[in-house]
Amino acid sequence: MQFELSKEFVERFQRALDERDHAFILQVLEDVNPADISALLYEFNSEESKYVMDMLSLDIQAEIVRDLDPVTRVNFLKVYEPAQIITMINMLNSDDAADILNELPIKVREEVLHGLDADLRVQVIDLLRYEENVAGGLMAKELIKVRNHWTVVQCIDEIRKQAENVDKFYAVYVVDDQDKLLGRVSLKDLVISDARKIVSEIIEEEEIVSVETYLDDTEVADIMRKYDLESVPVVNVQGQLVGRITIDDVVDVITEQAEEDRQLMSGISEDLEEDDSVWKNTRARLPWLLIGIVGGLLNAKFMGLFKDEIVQIAAIAFFTPLIQATGGNVGIQSSSLIVQSLANPGFVEEGLWQRLTKVFVVALANGLFLSVIVLGANLFLFDHQALSFIVSIALFSVVVFASFIGTVTPLILNRFGFNPALASGPFITTTNDLLGLTIYFLTVHLLL
Repeated sequence: MQFELSKEFVERFQRALDERDHAFILQVLEDVNPADISALLYEFNSEESKYVMDMLSLDIQAEIVRDLDPVTRVNFLKVYEPAQIITMINMLNSDDAADILNELPIKVREEVLHGLDADLRVQVIDLLRYEENVAGGLMAKELIKVRNHWTVVQCIDEIRKQAENVDKFYAVYVVDDQDKLLGRVSLKDLVISDARKIVSEIIEEEEIVSVETYLDDTEVADIMRKYDLESVPVVNVQGQLVGRITIDDVVDVITEQAEEDRQLMSGISEDLEEDDSVWKNTRARLPWLLIGIVGGLLNAKFMGLFKDEIVQIAAIAFFTPLIQATGGNVGIQSSSLIVQSLANPGFVEEGLWQRLTKVFVVALANGLFLSVIVLGANLFLFDHQALSFIVSIALFSVVVFASFIGTVTPLILNRFGFNPALASGPFITTTNDLLGLTIYFLTVHLLL
């Protein structure tokens, strides 16, 4: 049965903690996935969580610590002695161990690093050299590799030995005596091939996809997504195999990237969590709110330039919310589609002009449809026939221009190395507000 973290369950579990009901806690957590236990422990303080953890087996404790988010994990591990941390980290893969060590205070990190198993310590020290946001920081050292001159029998024997330290493996990598990556062989080919065959004779013909240690993590995610890979080997500048990145690590990168884009699209300028301080929440939201204020003041100033027209025909002002709202919505729709398409690395090269032409045609169709509806409604509701036609003409123009701005802005930002998601929030809304008012009042001024 699937574990459900309900309010009633949390309250009952809290009572069990208060009463130190050891039997109940063990009973309800029996056969529960460690990831679900991690989610449960977010509801309690570090001391209470440690009380629960001490009842569980060491391998489950290690998985729970691995699944915690970095901020929670740092605070949680403060209640543990270095020896206890060492025991848990010794049960993790090298990439997870390196991530946790990076989060610890320097003194604790050195104590923990010194106490790790010899093989794991060597692997972790190597990984700590890399930044967190590059392939070297994502990779794990545990993998299965064989020499190109080995026989199939030698390979299978070696795989049995290496597999003891690898939880999951999706490929067997082939290297030469200098550890230079040559390709890979499938387990199926190893099983069905003649035992006396040399690995180089059954290596896969297609060129293996690999990434360099210095490659940005978002580029790694793009490569794995493009080629539909479950794992990708990592090589150094000499082409030597030094690790592998698995899909679970890339999912974390994609999730973080999506969260960053979502916050940028919402006008939040830095990474923000719900439980962050009031000051951090304020600081993250203020920049784009201030830009919105500046845009609003410019709108007011711009409208002031046409005060004579507004005084003569007050109904002109009635339609400014319609023009601004429509322009903002069209701009956000266009920019959001382009930002989504830019996730495909080949988007710009694959028929850019055809795509822009399609966007333009769609804008024309939407503008015509909306302007006809507004024209009909205005003719029915208002007596000023000329103004009704002018509002419709202005709305048509705003839809076309807002669509153009919403399409081009993320492309320009992407071209100059900025996150195109910036074009899907307050930036595009403020721009299109100004653009919409400019078009509307100029149309009124020229035609009315």
